[in-house]
Amino acid sequence: MDWKQNESEDVIGTHAMHDGEGVITRRRFFRDATRLPVTIEVWELPPGASEGSHIHDGDNTLEEFYYFLSGEGVMWMDDEEVAVGPGDSVMAPPGVDHGFRNTGDDTLKLVIAWGAPRT
Repeated sequence: MDWKQNESEDVIGTHAMHDGEGVITRRRFFRDATRLPVTIEVWELPPGASEGSHIHDGDNTLEEFYYFLSGEGVMWMDDEEVAVGPGDSVMAPPGVDHGFRNTGDDTLKLVIAWGAPRT
């Protein structure tokens, strides 16, 4: 088993995620090795790129945690817009419409973790 992984080892680009705009660079970690009940990735969005508005419920019930490392953006949770930047975190519970956009001039970089909520 590999104990260490660099963010350059498992990188994909996802176009128009959840009908958003642009390409999100996704850096995935230990996805075939971990037994944790969550997925953890580092995402990078260029200026203007977005993860489109979406809801996790029904058979796709998830809870998501976003932790912003650098850049500037806006996140929407249902009808509320929240400015986000370095050091900010946002929790998206199941059933809440959410998404975000890079509103700055630099790359928006964040850690995202998601998994099924405890029952």
